[in-house]
Amino acid sequence: MFRRRSFLKSSSLIAGGLVLPKLTFKSKKTNQKKLKIAVVGCGGRGTGAAVQALRADNNVELIALADAFKDRLEMSLNAIKDEFAGEKEINIKEKNKFVGFDAYEKAIDKSDVVILASPPGFRPSHFEYAINKNKHVFMEKPVATDAHGVRQVLETAKVANQKKLNVVVGLQRRYQYSYLNILKQVRRGVIGKITSGQVRWNSSGVWVKERQPNQTEMEYQMRNWYYFNWLCGDHIVEQHIHNIDVANWFINEYPISAQGMGGREVRKGKDHGEIFDHHFVEFKYASGATISSQCRHQPGTHRQVNELLVGTKGKVNINNKGIVNIEDHGGNIIHTYDGRKDESPYQIEHNRLFKSIRDGGHLNDTEYGAKSTMSAILGRMATYSGKLVTWDEAMNANDNMIPENPSWDSNPPVMPDKNGIYKIPVPGEYKIS
Repeated sequence: MFRRRSFLKSSSLIAGGLVLPKLTFKSKKTNQKKLKIAVVGCGGRGTGAAVQALRADNNVELIALADAFKDRLEMSLNAIKDEFAGEKEINIKEKNKFVGFDAYEKAIDKSDVVILASPPGFRPSHFEYAINKNKHVFMEKPVATDAHGVRQVLETAKVANQKKLNVVVGLQRRYQYSYLNILKQVRRGVIGKITSGQVRWNSSGVWVKERQPNQTEMEYQMRNWYYFNWLCGDHIVEQHIHNIDVANWFINEYPISAQGMGGREVRKGKDHGEIFDHHFVEFKYASGATISSQCRHQPGTHRQVNELLVGTKGKVNINNKGIVNIEDHGGNIIHTYDGRKDESPYQIEHNRLFKSIRDGGHLNDTEYGAKSTMSAILGRMATYSGKLVTWDEAMNANDNMIPENPSWDSNPPVMPDKNGIYKIPVPGEYKIS
């Protein structure tokens, strides 16, 4: 049983705590060798991470690309080449371009450092394979879409620790100077004990890929991965995890329970899969703090992405634009930070990763990446079921959604009815397995 206390850009396409590397040994060989990078998942985030990795170290080579789709792989490669035009030549041999469900294995085998940026449902198996092959890893958040995957990632993290492999998770706020500056003040007690807060990711939503003639159901869902829980986890997991992670980080705990509500009010056609378009969750923490969580994908509504944390002495309103103020309860500003000219945290996380590799260090973000992923999954379970769900109940769920051997002709875990409509979770009826 997994118990909480026991495991207590430069362009739109290119667009953790800060854990300083623990230097354990220095390898002259590692310091001098050219590090080979492989990218698994060639969407916007995989492309951006590849660019950042190539800028993080002067002695690296992009050796291999892997994606389910050939067209996405080629688009990514062209974007990377454009980014470095006149600066650095990017050449990937045809034999090192891998396509399909097993492409990740072939790419990882070629690398020293792997970027994992495929749809997050595949992250646990891709991460396990990379660590078993002794590779350093940058992996995007979330690190799983169900509790089964979270447990798998946590077990793999133990192996990474044993092997002293470096792992960075793309929760970039943990590397952002404005957040780190404010965290230092919070740890000093400037706002007192955190008692409540609000975290939000409210926006208009994301892309839809139209169903194409002769497209299999598996290909359709893979192209539209954001709308299917086995691939994405719902937007509370895929996107809102950033804000939930900040709450966990600043409180220095993980939630013990959650209850909430959600549904589909706007995004409810057959082209929107099975996920909700809004969630509202109350997360409870052992310290007594309550965090109110909002995420919404509804065009024409109020947009807000931020974290507000309230303590016994004051409050802090944080956003990723870089200007942050701490106020006392009288409205007086007691600390401010302007980070608008700071280096991008997307770049910093790669700089830290490659420095740690070169220095023979051991940097591993996996535990908090997995636990914040689980926090978001806990929230999804609460909104889907309409019930109060405890951490232990969620963490021990028998909810493996990922097929063992997916193929283009096999059926995905969820299928549409005769009218092309997918079954939507119904609060009061949805069961936590």
